[in-house]
Formats: sequence, structure tokens, C-alpha cells
Amino acid sequence: MNTLQTLKAEDLAATRLSRWPQAASFVELLAGLREGACDLEALRRQTAAALTVAAEDSTAVRADAIVAEVADRLPELFDALSADAAAALDRDPAAKSLAEVVLCYPGFEAVAVHRLAHALETAGAPLLPRALAEWAHGRTGIDIHPGARIGAGFFIDHGTGTVIGETARLGADVTLYQGVTLGARAFERDGAGQLRRGTQRHPTLEDGVTVYAHACILGGDTVIGARSVIGARALVCASVPPDSLIRLGR
Repeated sequence: MNTLQTLKAEDLAATRLSRWPQAASFVELLAGLREGACDLEALRRQTAAALTVAAEDSTAVRADAIVAEVADRLPELFDALSADAAAALDRDPAAKSLAEVVLCYPGFEAVAVHRLAHALETAGAPLLPRALAEWAHGRTGIDIHPGARIGAGFFIDHGTGTVIGETARLGADVTLYQGVTLGARAFERDGAGQLRRGTQRHPTLEDGVTVYAHACILGGDTVIGARSVIGARALVCASVPPDSLIRLGR
């Protein structure tokens, strides 16, 4: 049985978190993912509205296609969230139960919203993915761009001030602590002086990496090898091999 499926419906309904704009509450989102469905009609209306604002043609057809793609991915999103919740319970000795993680942990909330925002982003929805990301940012203090690719079993402990950039790539079972930045080292410009968009600007963290509080990892060509540990307040601007230990001042 999936980890989140062990939660009873009344556990998920035990608290009513603030509603994100014109959509189901966070708790309703989790309950919907558990059943392999969510309020797809509300999602379709939001997507159509975003397409209208973005002045795209064939709004209704595009909205239907985007939501259909996201709907197909709901079981995958649920499995990833289940692994995320299990990871928090496994890695944080202060966590007393799965329900506590799901209902109370800002890191889990931010990642749950991110997984839906990322699905919308990859399906081609404009505006809405970023709106969801900024809603979660405002609630949790955790800033995850919807373009970031994040593997299952992801845990952000505490979380305040954590920043994950658009082109960051995180493998499975990664752990971040508060104040971590996965950022860009510099912004490339073309011959006309315009920013180059769509380039790899943010780092890659392979499976099992742990990054402690206020560490800063920069650059699109920076790869942190699997199972490496980056110490608190370290600044890393170059790749490190698997199983490395990087400490401030070392």
C-alpha cells in the first residue's frame, strides 16, 4: 500500500489549510491525488484563464489538452509525494507521524504544490505554474521554480529561505536544510545583450545528496555527486565526485 494511503480521510480533513487561488485546498489536493484524481474542472478553468491572459489561441482546446496531460500524471505525482512524506518521517527524529508531516511540515507543502506546478509547467500551461509556486513561497518561505526537476523522496527540513532555481536537477532521496540556495553563477547574454533563456543555469544534485543550512551551490555545470554531503554555509561553484564531504573552510 502507498505510504499516503495509510492516512485515513479524517486525518487529511483534520485541518483546513488556506485555500490557494480559485482551487482546491492543499488538503483536498492530497486527498484527490490519493484517489488518482483532483478537481480537474477547476484546474481546466484556471488553465483557460491563464491562457487567455497570455493571449494564446484556441484557449479551450489547449486547456483541455494540458489538463488531460496532468491528469495522466496524477498517479506518478502521488507516488512521488508518498515517497516525500516517508522521507520526512524517516529523516527527521522530531516527526511523530505521517499525518504530522503531511499536515504541518512546510517543506512537504511546498514540494506538494511544486509537483503539481511542475506538471503544469511541463504540459505547457502559462502563468499558473508560477502563480502556484509563488503562493507556496508566500506560505512556506520556500522558493521552488516550477521548472525545477526533483526526484522522489525529497525532504526539505525547516525550509525557510530555501531557493531552488528553474533549471536545477535533483535526483532521488535528496535532503536540503533551511537557507540552501541552488542558484545561477552568471547570466549569459547574446550578441545583442539580451539574456539567453532556456540554458542550464542551476546545479545538478545526484541521488542521496544532503545539503546543510545556508549552503550555496551555483552554476549550471556544477554537479554534486551521489551521496555527497555539503556542509553548512559552504559555497560550491564546481562539481564534486560522489561520496564527497564539503565543509566551510576546508
